[in-house]
Amino acid sequence: MAAPKSGRLRGLGRFRTVLRAAAIALAVVILLPYAVVPFYRFVDPVSTLMLWRWMTGERVERQWTPLAEMSPAVPLAVIVAEDGQFCTHHGVDFGELRNALTEADDLSDARGGSTITQQVAKNLFLWQSRSYVRKVLELPLAIWIDLVLPKRRILEIYLNIAELGPDGEFGVQAASQRAFGRPVSGLKAPEAALMAATLPNPRTRDAKKPGPGLRQIAGIHLRRMGSMANRANCARPQ
Repeated sequence: MAAPKSGRLRGLGRFRTVLRAAAIALAVVILLPYAVVPFYRFVDPVSTLMLWRWMTGERVERQWTPLAEMSPAVPLAVIVAEDGQFCTHHGVDFGELRNALTEADDLSDARGGSTITQQVAKNLFLWQSRSYVRKVLELPLAIWIDLVLPKRRILEIYLNIAELGPDGEFGVQAASQRAFGRPVSGLKAPEAALMAATLPNPRTRDAKKPGPGLRQIAGIHLRRMGSMANRANCARPQ
């Protein structure tokens, strides 16, 4: 009678060992980004979407461009379009997130409350599809990124990893070359506003062939750029 009981105990022990190993592995996966982020002060990262496209043989076009080599209109346009409080919040704009949640069914639908820093967290370490789990992981990671990296560096990373074209163009340099045929350093405010207007879906919003709707959105961004120039103060050289 003792043998079956002993077998059950051994089986329970193995289950606990597997469960413990799985818990440790999960903890490592969750905590690894927090250990990696400080290195991005000096290392130019790629996004998970870029990696996936490389792995699946799809086109990826990206030329890393320092913020100092971009037209000043570009970071301003993106801040106005995506995150007007970028220079003042600490990774998460809780006021905007609260407003977005009142208009969304749940946390996973609240894109309107997603800051540039949250998008950096998502693009570098998480997946693209919306989900409650992704948002829960994204929020504390965005706060950590804001704590560890300077605002200029966060914005520089975003402008170099954001998907900004319909055929694997990542970053403002590749997007500028494709849409306007010249480097991002030479873009004027209307072109920067048009590029920013392609977010969040450059696969359907094409800056190279803008329709009336896209031009209207770009016009709104352009007017705001004139009245909100101080929103990009943290992007300027110190």
